[in-house]
Amino acid sequence: MKASDVLSSEELKFFTERSDARGAWIVLFNWGFIAAIFAVVALWTNPLTILLAIPLLGGRQMGLAVLMHEAGHKSLFRSVHLNEWVGQWLCAYPILGDCDAYGASHREHHRTAGTDADPDLPNYQDYPVSRASFLRKIKRDLTGQTGVKLLAGLFTARGRSIMMREGEKSNAPRQGLLVNLLLFAVLLLAGVGELYLLWLVAYLTAYPLIARIRQVAEHANVPDLFDLDPRLNTRTTIPKWYERLVFCPNGVNYHVEHHLLASVPCHKLKALHQILVRKGFYRGFEHTIASSYRDVIRRAVPEFDKGQAAAA
Repeated sequence: MKASDVLSSEELKFFTERSDARGAWIVLFNWGFIAAIFAVVALWTNPLTILLAIPLLGGRQMGLAVLMHEAGHKSLFRSVHLNEWVGQWLCAYPILGDCDAYGASHREHHRTAGTDADPDLPNYQDYPVSRASFLRKIKRDLTGQTGVKLLAGLFTARGRSIMMREGEKSNAPRQGLLVNLLLFAVLLLAGVGELYLLWLVAYLTAYPLIARIRQVAEHANVPDLFDLDPRLNTRTTIPKWYERLVFCPNGVNYHVEHHLLASVPCHKLKALHQILVRKGFYRGFEHTIASSYRDVIRRAVPEFDKGQAAAA
């Protein structure tokens, strides 16, 4: 299935058109959200605001990762220079990622999705999993074991960050440390330098968990992981409003649409989804759309459903 099989040439042109202004707005919005989280904790420092800040910052770290992904596809901005510079310094380096290294490897995932050559298969091939297995993964994420392992590995020859695979060469450790130092300096100048710890804790705990849920949502236990049709090897998730705050920033939930036409900017994916629904693209493939992230987990870990049924 190709995008041209369902979209007209005019529609293809519209959906693949980039915008520097829209790209700049999305980046500013994400950093504005981050600033607002820090501001709320600084003004009302208490256990509740701190506990809420960690998953929200983790969600914004995922938001930056999504924008790094966009820049890697050269779709965040129309300008090549802006994709390279903003994508690196304001999106990738703050989360110790690298647009160039990630973009190259991620395009290989797109090229081989639906085959056993997909380099990202280890992230989701083993699903569905047992309840015990999934809870162990969550425990490793929330206790920082996953984050510390990845962070330590990033500074070794074989290391990787959360959004990169092992062995990818990157400037992320050096440049990322610089950007994180600048973030700490800004908070310090604002008189709340200690709040940088929230960013670090979120990076080591919430962010790995959110990344895991995102991977599960996109490709785990789909109808047919080894079929070339994206309606079979990929999933789109329609989130609840509160799920959007954490698990799927910047339209990352419209993943079938992204695999159908990877050059579509993230802010147009929802509109693309809507027109595909109207055109009957999903007719007979409704199962490839999850109704929430709870629905995603239910599909990936069937025992959760059995437990709820037994309790009832």
